[in-house]
Amino acid sequence: MKKIFYVFTVCVLTFLASCSKKTTPAKETTVAPIKKIKTAVPKVITVNDAGAKKTVDGRLYYDLEGHRYWKNYKDGKYYLYNKSMHSNDAFKAP
Repeated sequence: MKKIFYVFTVCVLTFLASCSKKTTPAKETTVAPIKKIKTAVPKVITVNDAGAKKTVDGRLYYDLEGHRYWKNYKDGKYYLYNKSMHSNDAFKAP
């Protein structure tokens, strides 16, 4: 009976020792947060039409770093979105 008690006590102590903070790996605190450098958003870009996507109505657009550029069909360049593009015929697909 004493052997079972000793084995049980050793198992419990081993379990408790394995859960101590001394045996768990420490968190990495040497890594410093990396600051992102914000660059200016260009108003006009030139992109190959093969890299652009097409909408249902046939207009071409290109997404760059979270900004959407729409193709001007008169000069072939892509312009940053603004509300006046809806009424401008240069941005409508031919």
